[in-house]
Parts: sequence; C-alpha cells; structure tokens
Amino acid sequence: MPVLSPTWTVERIELLKRHFEDGLSCREIAADIGVSRNAVIGKLSRLNLTRGRAVDERRVQDRSPDRTSAPRAPKAVPRLQFEMLATIYAETNAPVATGPIDEANRCSLMELGEYSCRWPISTPGAEDFCFCGNAAHDGQPYCTGHSRLAYRPNSRARVVRS
Repeated sequence: MPVLSPTWTVERIELLKRHFEDGLSCREIAADIGVSRNAVIGKLSRLNLTRGRAVDERRVQDRSPDRTSAPRAPKAVPRLQFEMLATIYAETNAPVATGPIDEANRCSLMELGEYSCRWPISTPGAEDFCFCGNAAHDGQPYCTGHSRLAYRPNSRARVVRS
C-alpha cells in the first residue's frame, strides 16, 4: 500500500504565507506550490489569513479603462425573495403565530393547490408521506406555522431598507 504524503507540509505552509504576504493571487500561489486553487483558499481560511480591499480601491479598479470585459451589473435579489425576507425580518407589532399547526388539510403531491403549504410531512417514499396543505399566503410556499420554522431570524441576516 502506497504511503500518502500530506498536502500541507511545513515548507508549503511557509511558502503559502510568503506568497500571500507578497500579494500573489490564489491562482498564482496554487500554481507555484503545486496544489489546487481551492486548496489554497481553504488553507488560507483555516489559517485566518484574509485580504480586505477597501471600497474605494474596488471602485477605482472597476472604472479602470484597461479591463477586457464589460463591467458586470450588480447581482439583483429576486423580488419574491426580497419580499419574503423583508416580511420575515421586518419589525412589526403583529402577533407571532404560536400553537400547533393544523393537521386537517394534509394532502398528496397531486392534491397540492397553488396556495397550499408545501411543507413535507414524514419521509419521502414512506407510506405516510404527505404535505401540510394548509393555506399559504402572500406567495409563500409554507403556511404561517411552517414559515416560522423554515425562516428563523438569524443574527447575521439583515434586510436593508431604503
């Protein structure tokens, strides 16, 4: 059985750090060390080595005339996704729905309507598998109770309102 040598030897890690401090890109570091770009990115992450670029630097770089491709449009969040997140994270005085979720409307995939809750119940393929089937409002895929389970507020997620 062949003995595998570790990807990240002490020498490779020192070389990685040196190249990182010299400002080489992950692609350039990977080519020099002899590992994949993703291996370099992962190791840099595990070593907590990051490069921050100031907003002004990015703007100057984006305006530079020597770019070979056309500038990319900013990524747009789909409208429905934005509305869902705004609804979930909005600060409202509306009472939060609590209590049990109604089990009376459970249905099969073929019985799901346009405004039915699509929350799966049980394990797909099991004999008792079905969907919640309760009323889902405002274009949401789930009823109020299952939305509460699916979209839990996170301290890192923030909705920017204009």
